[in-house]
Amino acid sequence: MRNGILYVALFAFLFSCNSNDDATSSETELIGTWKLVENYADPGDGSGDFETVDSNKTIQFHSDGSITSNGSLCDMSIQSTTPTSGTYSSTDFTINSEDCTNSSGFNITYTMNNSFLTISYPCIESCLSKYVKVQ
Repeated sequence: MRNGILYVALFAFLFSCNSNDDATSSETELIGTWKLVENYADPGDGSGDFETVDSNKTIQFHSDGSITSNGSLCDMSIQSTTPTSGTYSSTDFTINSEDCTNSSGFNITYTMNNSFLTISYPCIESCLSKYVKVQ
């Protein structure tokens, strides 16, 4: 009898959550407005580091899979004068924009760690921008 209860409890535990729970939670955290706070550029020798930037550039992730920015989605520019838009995938963590002219073969990807959103741009060496959520 005890083994039967143990098996039922184990079965319920293993199948109580599905893999979509994590994706939904991550996407919910992603939706909103993010402000650029740091950029990282590596000169090729691994000595690069994140540097604080003074910028009004923001990115908005929308629940319909669209993304908008008051600056370029295509590179790590700190300017907030050229609005761009595109789409994002919370499945493969990519950003796509028709506004990017040199996007063939390169992906713009993102990760979320702690309270930061980090976007990786297509560069020969590492090019990253770090954002914090403001809304």
